[in-house]
Order: sequence, then C-alpha cells, then structure tokens
Amino acid sequence: MAHVSSAASTVRLTQGDPKRVITAFAMPIFLGQLFQQLYNTADAWIVGRYLGKEALAAVTSSGSLIFLLTSFFIGASMGAGVVISRYFGAGDDDKVSRAVHTTVALALLSSLVLTAFGVGLAPVLLRWMKTDPEVLPQSCAYFQFYFAGSLAMVMYNAFKGIMTAVGDSKRPLYYLILSSVLNVALDWLFVGVLGKDVSWAAIATTISQAVSAVLCLMQLCKKDRIYRLRLKKLRMSRDMLGEILKYGLPTGAQNSVIGFANVLVQSNINSFGADAMAACGTYSKIEGFAFLPITSFSMALTTYIGQNLGAGEHKRAKQGARFGILTSVTLAELIGVCIFILAPYLIGFFEDDPEVVRIGVKQCHIEALFYLLLSFSHCIAGICRGAGKAVVPMVIMLSVWCVLRIIYITLAMALCHDIRLLFWAYPITWFISSVIYLIYYLKSDWIHGFDPKEATT
Repeated sequence: MAHVSSAASTVRLTQGDPKRVITAFAMPIFLGQLFQQLYNTADAWIVGRYLGKEALAAVTSSGSLIFLLTSFFIGASMGAGVVISRYFGAGDDDKVSRAVHTTVALALLSSLVLTAFGVGLAPVLLRWMKTDPEVLPQSCAYFQFYFAGSLAMVMYNAFKGIMTAVGDSKRPLYYLILSSVLNVALDWLFVGVLGKDVSWAAIATTISQAVSAVLCLMQLCKKDRIYRLRLKKLRMSRDMLGEILKYGLPTGAQNSVIGFANVLVQSNINSFGADAMAACGTYSKIEGFAFLPITSFSMALTTYIGQNLGAGEHKRAKQGARFGILTSVTLAELIGVCIFILAPYLIGFFEDDPEVVRIGVKQCHIEALFYLLLSFSHCIAGICRGAGKAVVPMVIMLSVWCVLRIIYITLAMALCHDIRLLFWAYPITWFISSVIYLIYYLKSDWIHGFDPKEATT
C-alpha cells in the first residue's frame, strides 16, 4: 500500500461521526450549487427583463437540450470520482494519481467532441424540438455560443470532481462563488447596460466557468497535493480508463437517455407556443432550488460510500446512507412546499405576462409537493454509484424515467393535448422509481461492491 500524504485540503470521510462528516462535506457542495442556481436565475431574470419573453424562452428552454449533450460527459466524470474516492479511501496514492491524470486527459478529449457536436448540430436539434419560429434564432445563437465554451465547462466539472472525490468540497465552493458573482456582473454589463443579445449571456457563462476552471487547475498543480496534476504525466492509463468507464458509462448513458426523454418533453412543451416555453423554462429555474439538497447529498453520499467501502467500513457506510437520505428528502420537501405556496410570486418575478404566470403556477402546483420522491431516487442512485453498482441506477432510470415516461407522454398527448398531462409525467415516474429503489435498498446486498484489498494490489 502506498503511503498517503497529509494535506489540509483533503478530508477522510472514514473517520468521525457520520452525520457530522456528511453534513460538513455536503454543505460546501450545497452552497456551491446555491450560488450556481442563483447566477442561473439571475441570468434568466436579466434576459427576461431586458430582452423580453421570447429571449427568456430561448435561454430557459435550451436547458433540456444542453443537458442531453453534456450529461454523458458529466456521467463519465462521476465514474472518475468513484474511482478516485475509492483509491483515496484505500490509501493508494499511485492509483489516485493515475486516475486523476486519466480523468483530465479524457475531459480534454471530451470537450473537443462536445464543442464540435453542439455548435454544428444546434439548428437541426432545435428545429427537431419544434422550437417556436419566433424563438428559434435566439435559441440557436444562445446554444451555439454556449457550446463554443465547452472546454471551460467540461474542465471545471472534471477538476471539481477530482477535488470533491478526495474530500475537498470547500475550494470548489469558493471558486464557484467567485464565478457566480462574475457571471451576474457580466450578464448585467452585456445585456442590461450594453444592450447585447442572448448570445452574450452565453459568453458571460463561458467566461465565468473559465475563471473557475483556471483556479481549480492552479490548486491541482500545487506540490503538496496527493492528487497533484503534472502536464508531463497527462495521459490515459488503460486500466484506469477502463475503471472510469466501467463506473462512468452506465451513469453517462443513463443521463443521456433521460436527457433525451426530457428533450421529448420539451418538444411537446414547445408545441404549446412561446408562453408555455417561457413558463416552463422559468419553472425549471425555480425547481433548481429543490435540487440543492438533492445534488449536494447525493454527491456527498457517493464520495462517502466510496471512501468507506474502500476502507472496508461497511457498518459506517450504512449509517451514513440512512442519514443522508433522510436529510436530503426532508430538505427537498420543505423547499417544495415553499415553491407550492409562493408559485405566483416566483413565476411573476421573471415574467409578469398573465399567461406565462398561469402556466408556470400550474406546473409548480402539480410537481412541487413530490420533490421528496425525486430526492429519494437520486440519493439511492448516489449510494449505488459509490458502492460500485452504477448499472443499477442506469437500468432503473432508463426503464422508468425514459422508456415509461416517453410511453406515458406519447399516449397522453394522443388522447388529450393538455399541458397538465405533461407535467404529471414527472411525479408519476418519480414515484415508480422510488418504489423500485426502496425495494433494492432494503433487499439487496449493495454494501459489498468493492474489495479494498483489490485497490492496493
């Protein structure tokens, strides 16, 4: 076993009270996601207020298509985080280093592919989604400029994933706060002051993400880091690439197919016109706040489970899993209740058009009270990934959140072209996946997915 050097920037989740450790680790992620959501919200608010509802629809409705194209690479980086956290928990510095350099090399290649694909296919994909002709030119401009900055986005996510995997969730938070403030300031300057179009909102996002990526890179290159990044060692190690893809491909495939289902939902929303596009896009920004505890605790659980199983701490892994699930579900539901009550004011904050508000409130009232189901599913999926069983959430999400959701939407829209039926697609599939996950969590032997001895041979 290689000697693990000490560094204040890394946190071992295999020691201390599980509740305190998970909470302390999840809070920086929570705050980071909060600031990211705030600048996404500010982005939409500035565009809506200064450029009108067509521009707002262009920016917010692009979210599902952006997720479709980026989700595979984000899923692959999750696989890298699982591998790094396990070898870090097992105390193997050499394999941590090789996993880090393979991750960065893979991210560089992925960013080039994503740029070419996103910029080149934007017009085709947006027309396929039945984007309203009044919105299409602005949507296309925003989309192409957003993906022109794929290098900054992909590298930041890769660097952040590496730092999080070794227990450093604080520095990515600081960098994200800085980039969030910068993004809002640039949005205000470009759109509010200079009167630029929606493409400049995408440029502001790219600049802010590039700043975060550079700051993370500087941290990764420091000499006293276990996970130090060296350009001369930047290559894809075949065995590490195999492990990363083993855990990352199922998550990437799962995210991509779910993204495809969401694009199908968005294309149906687009068929209801610009008002529905603006309303549903605005709701997605508001819903993002419910994802704060969901994302932070599911990510924390993946790292926590990975490190503890890597160290052979099975009982401790179970204790932390129970606490993380309960906390995330409770917080997500509290946010859902607040959104349900405040829906008219929240939608009206972005766009005060009566029809936009009416549709947005309708979606809030149908979906918001079911966030506990969404949280539960994501937490169990995070636990499965940390336990090395990424295929399980892939199968469940693909069958329920993709296949079943598409079947439901196709039948529902054929029977009655009512937008409320589209909104119900989410709570229904959240409920079904939660039932399946509950059965799996209680009945399966998910705890024995990793042998720490294998990590040190």
